[in-house]
Amino acid sequence: MLGALVGYGTSLLFPPRYTTSASVLLPGAWEERELLTQTQIATSSVVIDRAAATLGRPAGGGGELRDRVSAEAADGNIIKISGTADTPEHAQQLADQVAQQFVAFAARIAGDSTDPEAAARPEELRQMVVRTSRRITELADAADPGRSVESVQTRTELAKLRTTLQEAVNKLDQADPAAVRADMVVMGPAARPAGEAPPTRTQLIVAGALVFFLLAVIGHLTAARMSRRPRTEPEIAAALGSALLGTVDVPGERPARRPEDRGPRARIRRLLGVDVRWDVPTPWTSGDEADRRIRYRRVCARLREQVPAARRLLVVVPDGDEIALRAAGQLVTEAESGSSAGSSSGEFPVLRVVAVSVSRPLVPDRGTEAGALVVLSAGSWTAGELAGIAEACADAGHEVVGIVVAGTVRARPTRSADRAPDEATPALAVRGHATGGPV
Repeated sequence: MLGALVGYGTSLLFPPRYTTSASVLLPGAWEERELLTQTQIATSSVVIDRAAATLGRPAGGGGELRDRVSAEAADGNIIKISGTADTPEHAQQLADQVAQQFVAFAARIAGDSTDPEAAARPEELRQMVVRTSRRITELADAADPGRSVESVQTRTELAKLRTTLQEAVNKLDQADPAAVRADMVVMGPAARPAGEAPPTRTQLIVAGALVFFLLAVIGHLTAARMSRRPRTEPEIAAALGSALLGTVDVPGERPARRPEDRGPRARIRRLLGVDVRWDVPTPWTSGDEADRRIRYRRVCARLREQVPAARRLLVVVPDGDEIALRAAGQLVTEAESGSSAGSSSGEFPVLRVVAVSVSRPLVPDRGTEAGALVVLSAGSWTAGELAGIAEACADAGHEVVGIVVAGTVRARPTRSADRAPDEATPALAVRGHATGGPV
C-alpha cells in the first residue's frame, strides 16, 4: 500500500505525456549510414528551431522541444519522427511540423536553393573533360601506328587516360544535384494518440507497489537470516540456564483481542499484519485432545519428579506470548485435575501463572512458591530477553526449576469421551524431537 501511494505521488509530479509519429519516405536506394545521417538531420537544431518558430514557440523554444523529438530509421527507407507533448493535439502538431521542416531542409541541402554560379561549375568541368578527351584522341591518332614499342605504349596510355576521363564524366553526371535531389514525401499526418505515453499513472502505481513488495520480502528474509532468536529447545534451555521438561501443543486459533489492542495504532498493526508471525513453519497436524492432555500430564509428572517437595510453583510467561499463556493455563488445569484425582507417586504442585514483561521483567517476590517454571513459545524472544527473565526470577528469589516450550498445531476431531486419556497408545501421544530433548 505504501509503494502504491508513492507511485501515485510520483505520477502527480510528472504530468501525462502523449506521443505520436509521422513517417517520411526516402525514394531511391539508401545505405544504412545514409539513413542514420538523415535521422540526425531530422533532430538537428536547425529543423527543431524552424518547427518551434512555426508552432509559435518563443525564441529559444527549440531547445525545449529537442528533448521531445526523436527520429529512427525503419524498414523501407522510412524515417519515423516522434513527438511528445502534454496533450494529444500538441503531440500531433509537433510530429507533423518537424516532419515538414525536415523535408524542406533536406531538399534545400540537396540543391533546390543553390546559387546559379555553383550550379554552373559542374557544367564547365564537364565541357573541359570532353575537350581533353578529344585532344587525347587526336594525339593517339597522330602517333606512329605500331612501328615501335614506344608508340604502342603511348597509344595504350592514352587509351587508359581517355577511359578514366569517361568514367569521371559518368560520375559527374550521377553527381548532378538535379539527379540526386531527394524527393522526400511525408506519408500523411501523424495519428492523434489515444492514450498516454508510458509510464502512465497506473504503471507508476503498480511499479511502486511491486518495488516496495520486493523490498519488504528482501527485508523480511534478511531479518530472518540475521535473527538470533533461539528456536530449538537446547538453545532456549541454555539462555534460561535450566533444564527442559518437555514440549506441549496448543491448537492454532485466532488470538484474542486484549483491551490495549483497540487503539488506532493497534488497528494499523492488524491491518499491516505486523503481529502475525511469518517465519514459523506450517503447523503440523497433532493428535486429538486426549493426546495433547497426555503431554501436559507428563510435563506435570516430570515437574513433580524435578521438585518432589514443592507444593506451589510460579509459572512465568512472557507478556504478549499468547501461545505460552494458553499452554500455561492448560498446565494449571491438568495439575489441578491430577491432584484431585490422586496419584500413587504424590500430588501435582499448585501452579500460579504470572505474565512478565520482557522489556522490563519484574517477577513477584518469593512467598510460598518453591521455584519458577518458565513457559514460552520457540522463536519469539531473543537470548537477551530470556536471560533477563531468568535474572528477574533470581532477583525475586525464585529458582528456575524447568522450562516448557509450547507450539501451535492443527487439531484433529476430539476423541470419543468413553476412551480415557491413560488408555491412549504411546506411539500416538509421544512426539520425538530432533534436538534430543525430553518429550
